[in-house]
Amino acid sequence: MAYIVDMRSDTVTKPTKAMKHAMVNSALGDDVFGEDPTVNALESKVATLLGKQAALFVPSGTMANLIAIMVHCNKRGSEAIVGRESHIFQYEQGGSAHLAGVLLHPMKNNPDGTFDLAEVESLIRGSDVHEPITSLVCIENTHNKCGGKVLPLKWLDECAALCKRHSIPLHVDGARLLNASAHLEVAPERLVRDCDTVYICFSKGLSAPVGSALAGSYHFIEQARRMRKMLGGGMRQAGVLAAAALVALEEVAPRLPLDHKRAFRLAKVIEGLFLKSFSVDVANQHTNIVLVRIAAASALSADAVLQRLEQVCLAETQGDCKTTNDEGVIVKGIPFDNKTIRLTTHNDISDEDLWLAIMKITYVFKELDAAHPF
Repeated sequence: MAYIVDMRSDTVTKPTKAMKHAMVNSALGDDVFGEDPTVNALESKVATLLGKQAALFVPSGTMANLIAIMVHCNKRGSEAIVGRESHIFQYEQGGSAHLAGVLLHPMKNNPDGTFDLAEVESLIRGSDVHEPITSLVCIENTHNKCGGKVLPLKWLDECAALCKRHSIPLHVDGARLLNASAHLEVAPERLVRDCDTVYICFSKGLSAPVGSALAGSYHFIEQARRMRKMLGGGMRQAGVLAAAALVALEEVAPRLPLDHKRAFRLAKVIEGLFLKSFSVDVANQHTNIVLVRIAAASALSADAVLQRLEQVCLAETQGDCKTTNDEGVIVKGIPFDNKTIRLTTHNDISDEDLWLAIMKITYVFKELDAAHPF
């Protein structure tokens, strides 16, 4: 069988041995009653880590974002300003409108994940009876669709100051906030110092099987707990899951710089192939997400390239071109659009896995570049 290097996402990781041990041996209680000691310990740890008064363990990041929007935008006719490329706008099924009755006002994202703050200020509405009420600004750090970019500290400070001037809460989709912290070498608390609410994800990059934590003020978390119950996110003996998240913070979070180094190595190799069809922005490679751009003039598509990466040709190892799945290497990635491929490093990608992926990608990219000149 072919050896598979799965780089589709940092969510494909398996729990570590320490996580499995902690899950089996965790102290448990009914978390809806606030009686699960492991969940309580996790929430306390996350609140301290992020410099907030309290935190709430939830099943997913999508629910964390939805809860934040529901609590902050609690008047009918509210809107939230978000990036056009944000996870909230792109990948959460319009839940803000469908479930919370909140209008999303999308802003154009810059390549680094930021957006124009002067434009944000000009878009703030609510004084006119014809308009919705701007009740929230949401940002994403790191920014997934912009290639795992880390938002600049100066921009974060300016964004928070703008929101405070207008008394508008600022929420951070921090699914990969700890990656941002590792890249900038500053504490997570600093990244969200002036933000009202933030969530972090334990199953993206941290190898836990499931779960996120939403943090904010005592009052916010009190309201968030009500929203979690209404959405069906009230779990009972949830310490089984929280135990893995605690291990993730202690064991896996410190290893995130290794994921970043491996992603940078991969990006450098692809850049060093000097192919017309494929490019990577190495200069702005921040964290564990590598975006491979396919030249607009090329006939190649992201789907076609990914299909080839999942095929094994005997020429790769034996010099004879017959398609087989009995040996060789398969690399899995995902398409972001017709001309963009995402490859993601994570805790289950070792140096050997990376080397095998590089060999496969090099072979396939050269093959496709030669077969599709333009």
